[in-house]
Amino acid sequence: MTVTELAEKVGITQANISILKTGKAKAIRFSTLEKICQVLACQPGDILEYVDK
Repeated sequence: MTVTELAEKVGITQANISILKTGKAKAIRFSTLEKICQVLACQPGDILEYVDK
């Protein structure tokens, strides 16, 4: 799935998908995370990783 397709299906901009993809996001709304998981048929732990800084 392309970034464009994912953005359209989730209902957020391509720029915001890119920010999430590159790990530069400071936060994500639960509703956005939920929609991404619905579209990709995954669990949050499949796409999130905790990194201790």
